Amino acid sequence: MSAAPPAGAELPMAMSDNARGLVLAVASSAFIGASFILKKKGLKRAASDGTRAGIGGYTYLLEPLWWTGMVTMIVGEVANFVAYVYAPAVLVTPLGALSIIVSAFLAHFMLKERLQRMGIVGCVCCIVGSVVIVIHVPQEHTPSSVQEIWDLATQPAFLIYVGATISTVLALVLYFEPHYGQTNILVYLGICSLMGSLTVVSIKAIGIAIKLTLEGISQIAYPQTWFFVTVAAVCVVTQLNYLNKALDTFNAAIVSPVYYVMFTTLTIVASAIMFKDWSGQTASSIASEICGFITVLSGTIILHSTREQESANARGTVQWYVGGDSVKSVEEEHLVTLSNSDYLERREFT
Repeated sequence: MSAAPPAGAELPMAMSDNARGLVLAVASSAFIGASFILKKKGLKRAASDGTRAGIGGYTYLLEPLWWTGMVTMIVGEVANFVAYVYAPAVLVTPLGALSIIVSAFLAHFMLKERLQRMGIVGCVCCIVGSVVIVIHVPQEHTPSSVQEIWDLATQPAFLIYVGATISTVLALVLYFEPHYGQTNILVYLGICSLMGSLTVVSIKAIGIAIKLTLEGISQIAYPQTWFFVTVAAVCVVTQLNYLNKALDTFNAAIVSPVYYVMFTTLTIVASAIMFKDWSGQTASSIASEICGFITVLSGTIILHSTREQESANARGTVQWYVGGDSVKSVEEEHLVTLSNSDYLERREFT
């Protein structure tokens, strides 16, 4: 028989569920932030040997560095998924903003993509606004079965959201991408974020099915389980495809915060509609959410204006351009544009 601990001695404290969720969420953000940079470096290497992903190429699938970033992102997403098992969304979701800081820091050193002071202000606004929104979103009801999630997913309000989401994605893919995909970051990231909001719902249903099955209540025989698996697979593949195009076309330090803001916002909207989180909210919570959206919008505008300012400052030198205002480095493009007005004026007199 083991001896009892002496009086007054403190027993080692087990890590709480919230602490586990916190550690997993922080680790998830670190992995996901690093994956943005690894994947972009892989895309740049692949572009030098074949067709760029931004114009429909898939040579990056043969690049080991891109797959390293892909595995890193999967690890981060798995950690994020498990974090939601231990901790509430109010704790886990805001920590996703750490991935923006990680990717911006690594992009500065690994990709030589400088983030100007106003760009930093824009990132801070995006992070603060997103955190304010998440903090004031009310707690959702946690479904106890896949069938319950199916009932919520087939209610009229959410079906309208799904229809609007699919219609918007089709419009972005069929019309806006061919015309504005190379010049407007919101096209690619809009597709990613809209599909991402549907992914979250499907992943949550799958998580509940796995949890119940492990507890002895099998959910494998339910067709709804496999429907959610199919939806999640389609949405994830679509997200990855257009996220690759966004990373290959635009600055990684800009892609990360804008994608985070749009994905978080649309996920909160989808969750509020599906789980009726908006019912019973106080006036102060609603006002706080509105302020959060305004802050996020302001940060996004600042980020775009910073990008345009960098393009304007680049005039008078030899730069690589793709489309209208997306300045790329020497390693990323194959066309040279001479934009020195003095050079052109001298040529007129010779």
